[in-house]
This record gives sequence, structure tokens and C-alpha cells, in this order.
Amino acid sequence: MVYRTKTYLAGEWDGDQDAIQRLHLWNNSKNWSLSFTDAHDLTQARDNSLNCTIKKSLATRLNASKTFVLIVGNNTKYVISGSCQYCSSYNSWTSHCAKAYTVDLRSYIDYECDKAIKDGLKIIVLYNAASVNKSKCPESLRDVGTHVPMCYYRDGQFFWDYEAVKAAFNG
Repeated sequence: MVYRTKTYLAGEWDGDQDAIQRLHLWNNSKNWSLSFTDAHDLTQARDNSLNCTIKKSLATRLNASKTFVLIVGNNTKYVISGSCQYCSSYNSWTSHCAKAYTVDLRSYIDYECDKAIKDGLKIIVLYNAASVNKSKCPESLRDVGTHVPMCYYRDGQFFWDYEAVKAAFNG
């Protein structure tokens, strides 16, 4: 039996690094009470790994997770990395993998979202913005889970909204 105790963070790492770092700051600080154990601490895949082996590593982390957190930014639903069609081992003429792996045309983000739903994980969708805009969210999660903005706007400035994020984690 697998014990699911971790929290899996997903997102477009290049564009939403600030939001991911903010979650880690709130988690690692003694001044905040957000508390989670990051599933990405379990295992790492090398950047030069095949997409299918990276997805196996992602599956290992998701299998240990009870909560799935997707950070949605401006580019999240457009990210295509992870699809076999962009792997050098994929033969587009035959639609097969030269290494005989199963072909999966989903991006890493779509794969993670689909697996989180299939596994029945608690799903939190955090928008790296002051409002929820579900059109930026991958379609599979638009009507699933808790959707919360990570920021609020006041007096012409954006501020991180710790209370909203904490409520989503505790809900």
C-alpha cells in the first residue's frame, strides 16, 4: 500500500518561478504556517532524459502525493514540452518510439493534471494573478478542484495573498 503524504507542485517553471518560490518561502519560514512536503524532493530527472523517463519520474512523485497544486500563469495551457512528438526518439512517419516506449503526446503539465484527476488527488489551482481566469487553466482542470488567485490588487499594487493560498491548502 502506498502512503500518499506529499504535495505535488506543477506549473510552467520558467514563467511562474516567482509563485513557486513564494510557496516554498511560506512553507519553509517560521513566520508562516503553510506546511507541505514537496514531492519533488523524492526523485529528480535529468534535463537530458527522454520525455517518457521524465514522465515515469513524475508518476513516482504523483503516486506519493495526496495534494496536487497547479500554478497557472499566462503560458501554462500553451506549454508543449514533454510531448513525445518533440523527442528525438519519436518517428512521426510511423507514430512510434524508436526505443519502443509507449507514445504519449501530452505535455508534462497535461500528463500531471490527468494523473492527478485519475488518482483522485486533492486539487488546488493557484493563479499567479489577482483573479481567477479559467481560460488560462488546462482544460482538464477547469471545473475540478479549488481555484484561487495567489495575489490581490490594492492601491495600484499587487501583493501576495497568503491567507487565500493557506485557505485553499486547508480546505
